[in-house]
Amino acid sequence: MIDEQRTRPVLVGDERATLTSVLQWQRDTLMMKCAGLSDEQLRRRAVAPSGLSLLGLVRHLAEVERGWFRNVVGGEDVRGYFGKNEAGEWAEFDVDDADVAGSFKVWEDTCARSRAIVDAAESLGVTGSYGDQAYSLHYILAHMIEEYARHNGHADLLREAIDGTTGE
Repeated sequence: MIDEQRTRPVLVGDERATLTSVLQWQRDTLMMKCAGLSDEQLRRRAVAPSGLSLLGLVRHLAEVERGWFRNVVGGEDVRGYFGKNEAGEWAEFDVDDADVAGSFKVWEDTCARSRAIVDAAESLGVTGSYGDQAYSLHYILAHMIEEYARHNGHADLLREAIDGTTGE
């Protein structure tokens, strides 16, 4: 993926169009950071001692999309895609034996489901809950932009360590 393939954010538009387009820009940025790498490079933990890898970020963000959009807004009860490891921790960052193509498919399918949930919502004021806490779709979209932007910063560093590629 090259920069021109990212969905351009809406610069003048209503709030829903602005938020959803900026979120898609962030999703596309993550895809761009992963483009052209081998499975081994996507699995590589490039910054010791951290366990972060580009593939781990993709898997993590699939879980975050699932949790916020499918479970909180959509009211579904979809359990974690990648399960838990022997220590009982979520295993999205355990990528040594992970199916790379399968992981990207889970993330892409989950993003598509997230977009459908947002598109079907009456307004940004629609709420869902996690435990006893209510969250508006407006908050969730803003939070997801922040989540992707933070992890795209990690992806910048990981990609540079892998092959020297820099830039947005």
